Amino acid sequence: MRIGYGYDVHKLVENRKLILGGVQIPYTKGLIGHSDADVLIHAVIDAILGALAKGDIGQHFPDSNDLYKNINSRILLRDVKKIMNNEGYEISNIDATICAQKPKLKDYLLQMRKNISDDLDTELINISVKATTEEGLGISGKGMSATVVVLLNEL
Repeated sequence: MRIGYGYDVHKLVENRKLILGGVQIPYTKGLIGHSDADVLIHAVIDAILGALAKGDIGQHFPDSNDLYKNINSRILLRDVKKIMNNEGYEISNIDATICAQKPKLKDYLLQMRKNISDDLDTELINISVKATTEEGLGISGKGMSATVVVLLNEL
């Protein structure tokens, strides 16, 4: 078994879609980044790569490469799944937390879990996604962040 930890943060800006866990969420702002800036999936990717001791998202999908400009992060997650499987591992479970002051995310969490479980070819019960607001004390309002812990099992 291998354990990995992932963290990602992006700034909120006008005129961008808000994508979290592969779900487009209606909101007045979106996250800025080279790709779709999906902080949840980026943190999942970093957690898996960390568990495998294979670096981070920036090493595999650099923002200097136009191939990844505005790319759907779910495509990157599926590529990381291939790396994980080639190394002889599969998902045991994932526990994720999104930090966002607004909008409320509870109505979208199940679809985020489904997207991640589909992309990683694992059961829905193996994927946990929660949301918190930081009670106005952190970066929430200016941006969003996500933390993820992953446990991998040998195939």
